[in-house]
Amino acid sequence: MLVPLIAFENVTVQRGDRIVLDQIDLSIAQGEHIAILGPNGSGKSTLIKLISRELYPLLKAETWSLRIMGRDRWHLFDLRNHLGIVSNDWMQMCTRDFSGFEMVLSGFFGSIGIWPNHHVTEKMIQKTREVMALLEIEHLGERNTDEMSSGEARRILVARALVHDPQALVLDEPTTSLDLHATYELREIFRKLARNGISLIMVTHHLPDIIPEIRRVVLIRNGRVFCDGPKEKVIQSATLSSVFGIPVEVLERNGYYHVL
Repeated sequence: MLVPLIAFENVTVQRGDRIVLDQIDLSIAQGEHIAILGPNGSGKSTLIKLISRELYPLLKAETWSLRIMGRDRWHLFDLRNHLGIVSNDWMQMCTRDFSGFEMVLSGFFGSIGIWPNHHVTEKMIQKTREVMALLEIEHLGERNTDEMSSGEARRILVARALVHDPQALVLDEPTTSLDLHATYELREIFRKLARNGISLIMVTHHLPDIIPEIRRVVLIRNGRVFCDGPKEKVIQSATLSSVFGIPVEVLERNGYYHVL
């Protein structure tokens, strides 16, 4: 039996005087596509920072664990071989004078752009070309990232996260600030990656971000897991009304969910 990709047990995170995550239990299987849904401030992005090791749980007397691929200790460079992170924090860095190709290539070094101390191999160059071809963004290779639209820059960051052939992509509010066309294109990319066997862990508060390939949804409210299960059972009008604190009516069409 495969160990879980990610396993939280009794995890609590405190920032200042506020408990952001409170005794979280969550297990994500290898190969699973999952959405983590909740209002702003519910603790969703904190989960991402726990996974990427930007934050650590609160040390209490009670037992807790946070394991990735069965291990609780990781070197960050090794972790990138298993998990590719795409977050809005990275979007703010796509304003520098680097080409799209350099930005994708820099994923091998965990940097923003390529610098003189980086030893770039022909294998890295070839892999960068392959990933950009997979996402159909070769035309962005020579363009500076600070000249790209938000949708183009977001696709560059997805490609950057893929150069290590990770088992899973962790996506933090991936369609924020995108127009309808860019949102559609990005969701189609996620569907393509899911069909190619890459696990997707999607953190969002937009129901239509939950592509048909995602079968499981976890609802977060006030730092705790409110509901966890198959999406057709979790994405219900009454349940979402409770989580978001407003009357919500849900409509499903062609595998996507919308709020009326």
